[in-house]
Amino acid sequence: MRILVTGGAGFIGSHLCGKLLGLGHQVVCVDDLFTGSEDNIKHLLNNPQFKFIRHDIVEPLYLEEKIDQIYNLACPASPVHYQHNPVHTIKASTIGVINMLGLARKHGARILQASTSEVYGDPQTHPQTEEYRGNVNTIGPRACYDEGKRCSETLCFDYHRMHGMEIKVIRIFNTYGPRMAFNDGRVVSNFILQALKGEDLVIDGDGSQTRSFCYVDDLVEGIIKMMNSDKKITGPINLGNPGEFTIKELAELVIKLTDSKSEIKYTGKFREDDPMQRCPDIAKAKEILDWQPTIRLEDGLKKTIEDFKKRL
Repeated sequence: MRILVTGGAGFIGSHLCGKLLGLGHQVVCVDDLFTGSEDNIKHLLNNPQFKFIRHDIVEPLYLEEKIDQIYNLACPASPVHYQHNPVHTIKASTIGVINMLGLARKHGARILQASTSEVYGDPQTHPQTEEYRGNVNTIGPRACYDEGKRCSETLCFDYHRMHGMEIKVIRIFNTYGPRMAFNDGRVVSNFILQALKGEDLVIDGDGSQTRSFCYVDDLVEGIIKMMNSDKKITGPINLGNPGEFTIKELAELVIKLTDSKSEIKYTGKFREDDPMQRCPDIAKAKEILDWQPTIRLEDGLKKTIEDFKKRL
């Protein structure tokens, strides 16, 4: 098949492109390189089955050759990046998604939209099931991403109802692994960099807030399984690791695995609208996709730390 991956030079997108090429597909990678990097795909550029196009999906994209599937991952996904230009972040999840849905309709392609656990906001139910409708601040500093992704889901289902298009919607929970950007402000990359440099690991609040961390290889497998599931399966479906850790536990594990002399420091103040608990219920993914993560946090962190050491 000929497959389009938007956001394909990003952290998750580059791993997805590599996996799809390994499965024998032709891959067209589209990325504006705002948060992605050509370094992430440099090992793919000489592959005749791979094509890279630098393009922002907020602008219309015209492709002559037939496209069979579209994985739409294009959108800044970390607070540092999506708050840098919040209006453009909203555009990526609205105008950009409309453009990709239009392209999919033109080519008769199946489209998968990467949504996020952030649609649940600061959840009042735990763990979060797909039926939970969320607790999101519509006017807060994170709303450009949270509400943008909620709208992207709405658009997909409206195109599905209006035009009978084959859509797939996934909600991605915290993911980590090699090729994470150093400057993305995410807790895993922050802690690894701080530990490797011998700096204090800085934790917002008191470290009691929880997250669930999914290794990127596990996530990519789930994404591909969702794309190729029966056309009646639209989602949304949670993809993430239900193993739950406090931020303090993560910091302690990173210090241990890096053999760092770093210490943990607490700010005593939580970020605005930052969720206190985040853990996916993946019962649907297990039942419908026969998918669940297999890589333990400690094993995945070891691989991620090695990658960070090489790049540093």
